[in-house]
Amino acid sequence: MKKLLAIILTLSLVLTLAACGSASETTSDQTDTSQSAQDGPGGTPPDMPGGQGGPGGGSSSQVVYSGATEITSAKTETGKTYASTTSDQSALMISTSDAVTINNPTVTKTGDSDGGDNCNFYGQNAALLVKGGTTTTITGGTIISDASGANGVFCYGGNGGQNNASGDGTTVIIEDTTITTTGSGSGGIMTTGGGITEAYNLTVTTSGQSSAAIRTDRGGGKVTVTGGTYTSNGLGSPAIYSTADITVSNAKLVSNLSEGVCIEGLNSITLNDCDLTANNTKRNGNATFLDSIMIYQSMSGDAASGTSSFTMNGGSLTSKSGHVFHVTNTSAVITLSGVKIINKDSDNILLSICDDGWSGGSNTATLNASKQTLNGAVLVGSNSTLAMKLSDSSTFTGYIDGKITNASGTSVSTKVGTVSVTLDSTSTWTLTGDSYVTSFTGNASNVISNGYTLYVNGTALTGTK
Repeated sequence: MKKLLAIILTLSLVLTLAACGSASETTSDQTDTSQSAQDGPGGTPPDMPGGQGGPGGGSSSQVVYSGATEITSAKTETGKTYASTTSDQSALMISTSDAVTINNPTVTKTGDSDGGDNCNFYGQNAALLVKGGTTTTITGGTIISDASGANGVFCYGGNGGQNNASGDGTTVIIEDTTITTTGSGSGGIMTTGGGITEAYNLTVTTSGQSSAAIRTDRGGGKVTVTGGTYTSNGLGSPAIYSTADITVSNAKLVSNLSEGVCIEGLNSITLNDCDLTANNTKRNGNATFLDSIMIYQSMSGDAASGTSSFTMNGGSLTSKSGHVFHVTNTSAVITLSGVKIINKDSDNILLSICDDGWSGGSNTATLNASKQTLNGAVLVGSNSTLAMKLSDSSTFTGYIDGKITNASGTSVSTKVGTVSVTLDSTSTWTLTGDSYVTSFTGNASNVISNGYTLYVNGTALTGTK
């Protein structure tokens, strides 16, 4: 009996410690009752491509919000300082359906949170939290977060974490602000629950693990970024992590350790005239590849399954390590137009579509290239599918094969999967190795053999140059 009692007490203590703060530690009665979820074994934070397992959720989570300063009605404040050193307390919390304007603030946040879903999904412990249906405009100033689970500016749209559901209209418009975060689970600008974020000319730097500069999580929303510089330095911290619809224009994006961008599930990223540099040198979570643009589905429940979309128009993409593009466990459409792609990795792999550390979905991709120069190997695993379409004077210099090894040297595939290639009359393909496709549409004369052979459904294509 004593042994049974000890076990019960131990379980109770574990459950208590797992919570993100408690009501007795806060100074506000504001609560949000929403569905919570686990990111997978080990509680992998959302920015890390690591959460494996079935969809989380199923238990109700009561989030108790607190702000050292709270704004609950229409207000304009200029030149004020907002600070918090308390765990699970924001320095400034705006919770109203009214319009709020904050000019030239100085926001500082310390006080770690063990956080989890309450911080990642709903904004607890953020330096500056905005919710309740307000349109809040922030101009200038500095926001500094030096704590775990403390996102810089958090826009929570109130939909309870329901993927692809509409939010309550909560909108953050932020311009000319410097945001710096150092703790783990601390993104620069964070949007969840159907929130809307518009950012202009920000300078955002993050250093912690799972801390994307432009970050989203469960419930998604819409993020529009124009101008500025966004730099991430931590493990599992891409410059952009998308479980929402994100458009970035005329910005500089840098990831110094992780992928440049990650898209999970039925979500999108569009880059217009941006300069993106990624140096993914350290794998994390379930990932077995190094890459700059990662498109995947973790099956953690943080993103609905469906077709992921990555679009890049103009600008530059510099990939310093690993594959430029990597698609796994999802369906993806990659659209490129006039992008300068610089691949500094010695293996020169442009795209891989294959199994990685997740399961439950398919490995399927469409690559649309218009007015685009493409160089490097395209690798399609035996159980994977690619449709590659070149138009408007695009060129591809490379080969297509199915022999794939991951970053640790383990063989993932030995044979090519299902591949269709379409060249319009203005586009060309120069082979750099024997290539294998299921179907080919276009003029054979637009394929420059360069001493190699293109096999179409097992038969050598004739009429190449």
